Amino acid sequence: MARTDHSFPAGSGSPAAAPAALRGRGAVTNVRHRFQRDDRVQVDDGWSASGLPADFIDPVPEFSSDSSSDLPSDSSSDFSSDQLSGARVIPILPDSRLAPAAPKTTVTAEQARKMLSRNDSPDIPFDVAVNPYRGCEHGCVYCYARPTHSYLGLSPGLDFETRLVAKANAVQALRAELGRPGYKPSPINIGSATDAYQPIEREWRLTRGLLELMLETRHPLTIVTKNALVARDLDLLAALAEQKLVVVYMSITSLDAGMARTLEPRAAAPWRRLETVRTLTDAGVPVGVLVAPVIPFINDESMEHILQESKAAGAHYASYTVLRLPWEVKTLFEDWLNAHFPDRAQRVLHRIEDLRNGRRNDPNFGSRMRGTGIWADLLRQRFTVATRKLGLNRHRLALDCDRFQPPLAPNATPSLFAAAAPGSSPATSSSDFLSPVGAKASSGVPFSDGLPAVGGAVGRGARQLRAMAAGQLSLFD
Repeated sequence: MARTDHSFPAGSGSPAAAPAALRGRGAVTNVRHRFQRDDRVQVDDGWSASGLPADFIDPVPEFSSDSSSDLPSDSSSDFSSDQLSGARVIPILPDSRLAPAAPKTTVTAEQARKMLSRNDSPDIPFDVAVNPYRGCEHGCVYCYARPTHSYLGLSPGLDFETRLVAKANAVQALRAELGRPGYKPSPINIGSATDAYQPIEREWRLTRGLLELMLETRHPLTIVTKNALVARDLDLLAALAEQKLVVVYMSITSLDAGMARTLEPRAAAPWRRLETVRTLTDAGVPVGVLVAPVIPFINDESMEHILQESKAAGAHYASYTVLRLPWEVKTLFEDWLNAHFPDRAQRVLHRIEDLRNGRRNDPNFGSRMRGTGIWADLLRQRFTVATRKLGLNRHRLALDCDRFQPPLAPNATPSLFAAAAPGSSPATSSSDFLSPVGAKASSGVPFSDGLPAVGGAVGRGARQLRAMAAGQLSLFD
């Protein structure tokens, strides 16, 4: 393990200079993003304590020494004529700079050109991902997806959790991609970058529309979320689970409600996540739990407790990751530490450096998810022992990619000779799990009646072997 030099402070910030924490928000400020060329900083030039320009202040008529007798008795006793000569009246108005208004969440709609995002990383078990939203209102300060807001010209700080973008045509765009000739199904992950069940999903219902499309086409998928709103779609998830088409992973970082409010201010409370795990399991939906991320001296002591409670709630699988601090997240996390945990901020940062070969972030495949060194080995041993005792990860569910049926184009006429999926029984023919005639998805797109199934899933054996050779387990193993 590389030796880490701790002779200098781990960060340039200090608790005394840290911005104040904002209620209901994770980030404490809007940091400069990496593509920004100039900075704008509000500075008090000292002209007025009220924040008003000097020419806005009304002058007071000058009083000479001869006219001091004309002053009221109460004022002449307190102020001399010299003090009143040339005085100016400063209006007392509230200063908005001292108490800025709490940032509100705004949502902008966009038309996405495509929805499928592909990767070849050996650290994660899916090739394809879909994200119906940009930005996430949950406000998790550690979120590795925050730097993606820089591509929009917005800050990965407060902008990431307040200025959101909804891909209004998400279902239609994905339908077009799944219907392309030669498309080969591979499990699609929903929620890899931003949570697909964040609070704005209640109104936009894009994730539900995607699930309806997945059920219509019998496409396998995985879901990662930390919001109990996923239980709203239990009807669709249960139907998908009957055909071995879905696994839901619930991310739980802490069982302490106070800590969760600080780490993830607008995500579901820990007890509600456990309740959701139990609800999904009782309905036959396979559920895993992610202790992600593990943050030294913040939530690392909770790993075994989280796994124990998740198993009691019915979870079958478990995994964990170590905190990642790419790009602007390094600055955001340090500001957050100084604002909420100034007593241990430097200790946390030093331990992160120990896990990352002396750096704040390690982008290398094979080590970026779990870290390196003795502290990473200790976490791995703790996780292995806990999962073995609890009976987690004893088997791995293989999602079925052979049931896939390409979707019909809008207003297309279904074929009268649609064949069943290879090897399927009449009970699993193309007429199963279809909505009534004329029914529409939440997005307004009509359901199709099915087409001949196309088999053949895309394998990931080589990349998984490379990850195992590096001593790293899969993210969802």
